[in-house]
Amino acid sequence: MVSDIRLFVEPEFQEKAQHYSAVLSGRGVQVNLSVVEKINARFLRLNPELGLCVDQAGLWLCADGMKMQPDWKAEIPRLKRSSIKSEMIARACNLGEKPSLIDATAGLGHDSLLMAHLGAQVTLVERHPILFTLLEDTQKNAEKDSFLSPIVARIHLVFSDSADYLKQQAHQHNTVDVVYLDPMFPQRDQNQQAIKKQAQVKKQMQLLHLLLPEDGEMDLGNNLLILAQKIAKRVVVKRPRLAVFLAEQEPQHQWSGDACRFDAYFQQHVIE
Repeated sequence: MVSDIRLFVEPEFQEKAQHYSAVLSGRGVQVNLSVVEKINARFLRLNPELGLCVDQAGLWLCADGMKMQPDWKAEIPRLKRSSIKSEMIARACNLGEKPSLIDATAGLGHDSLLMAHLGAQVTLVERHPILFTLLEDTQKNAEKDSFLSPIVARIHLVFSDSADYLKQQAHQHNTVDVVYLDPMFPQRDQNQQAIKKQAQVKKQMQLLHLLLPEDGEMDLGNNLLILAQKIAKRVVVKRPRLAVFLAEQEPQHQWSGDACRFDAYFQQHVIE
């Protein structure tokens, strides 16, 4: 996990950058602040290493001439088109019942945003301090938008390792209606050659792949499925259409589309 990182900022945004630096420092990331004359496309190309930058829109992750932040406002057109009937994820997660839901693999938060829009009360769990800070910043910006504000009010961000969080819920005898899992690096599955032939990863995900290591339990999520089954009435796993089953467990039901599918595991009994 990244323990230190450069943060680039133009002079007029130094105060904002110092705020982010303090927040990240409190989460275990050493930030090296660099004041530069102008952060533009040319600057990003000349500074390709993984870093952060701050401007009027807030905090960004940057690398390889690109920059990104979770863009929840860009999801508004999709949210306005969506409905319980039209979204496969809504049927898989039974969103019509307005469930309590833990998204244990946060990513950029787009699925959580959609599920909250369709009625779920979402706990969004992320352990990486930089990604969590990006999500936190995005949520604060979304709270200022009249359309997004009531939606993000149904999203609770938790800074924690997902495995630890699920274990804690089990220890405290807490249950939820749904745990949702979307593992970050499914291309390492047995069907990796077929999966790699799918469309190239979008810019945002390319930068996430640079930030997050392709090893450890956070990526494939096998252990998360087992932990989730202890506290959830339903565990839903998003997979590329051709991917193997998570933890080699065959689901009780599937919803399949052209590019992905949702595997569902229903629990007869969870902890009392």
